[in-house]
Amino acid sequence: MKTSAETNMTAHPKPALRCWTAGLLAGMSLLASAAGAEMPDCSRRFTLAFHDHGLLFSKLSQTGIDKDVADELIRRSGCAFNVSDMPRARIWRWIESGELDFSMSGISNEAREKYAGFAWYLYNKYYFLVRKDAQASSLVEFERNPALKVGSVRSFRYSRNINLLIDRLTSQGRITEVADHEQLLVMLKLNRIQAMVIEPFNYSQVENRALGELTRLLESGDAPVLHGLIMSKKSLPESEQRKWRAIIDGMRADGTLLAIMRKYFTEEEARAFTSF
Repeated sequence: MKTSAETNMTAHPKPALRCWTAGLLAGMSLLASAAGAEMPDCSRRFTLAFHDHGLLFSKLSQTGIDKDVADELIRRSGCAFNVSDMPRARIWRWIESGELDFSMSGISNEAREKYAGFAWYLYNKYYFLVRKDAQASSLVEFERNPALKVGSVRSFRYSRNINLLIDRLTSQGRITEVADHEQLLVMLKLNRIQAMVIEPFNYSQVENRALGELTRLLESGDAPVLHGLIMSKKSLPESEQRKWRAIIDGMRADGTLLAIMRKYFTEEEARAFTSF
C-alpha cells in the first residue's frame, strides 16, 4: 500500500490544470504586448548553450524541448547565434561573467537574480527518485538513514523543500555531485547513490535504463517551479532583455510553446506545463 508521499513511475503525477478562461485572458494580454514589441538588436552574433537533460535536450541526438524553443526564438529574432552544449555549472559561471549570452530552462533564486534575467516558458514539479531497497517512503525517512546518499548535478537547484534537504545532506557529506544527469542514472542503478531529483522530462530516461522497477517517486510537497530562457545581465542590458522576453511571451500567447510541448507529452500535460 502506497503512502501519500509515494507515486508509481507508471502513473506519475500530473500538474493540476489551470482554468482555461484565465489562460485565455492571459494569452490575449501577451499577444497584445508582443504585437507592439521592439525586435532585439542583432548587431552582433550571440551565444547560447544547452545542457544535456532528458527531453529538454539530448546531446546525442541534438533534439529536445529546449532546442525547439531556441530554434523558434532565433528564427523570430532574426539574429545570428553560435550554439553549443556544456555542463550546467559552466553555463551559470559564463552567464555570470558575460561570456555566454543565453541558456535554456533555468530556474531563478536570489543569487542568480543578481546576474541573470529570465523569460518563462515552462512550469513543472521536481520529484525525489529513490531506490525501493532504500526502504524510505518519504523525504523524512530518507534523511533519517545516514547510510543513504543522493546524487546531484553540480550547480543544480530545485524547489524549496528539496533544496533544504539537499543543503542538510551536503553538510552531512551525503551528496555526490557529478557533471550531468546521465552519470546519476548509472550511479543510481549501481546503488552508488540511493536517490536523485528528477522532473517529468526525465521519466523516459528512467524507464529506458530499466530503473522503473528499482525505484519509486516521492513527493516533496513543493509547488511547481518556473523554468525559462536565461539571459546574462553582464552582456544584455535590461532594455534588450525585455525584447527577448517579449519573443518568448509571444510564443506562449500564440500557442507555439503548447505545440512544442505536445510533441513530447499528452495534451493534458502539455497544457499544465505551459499554464502559469
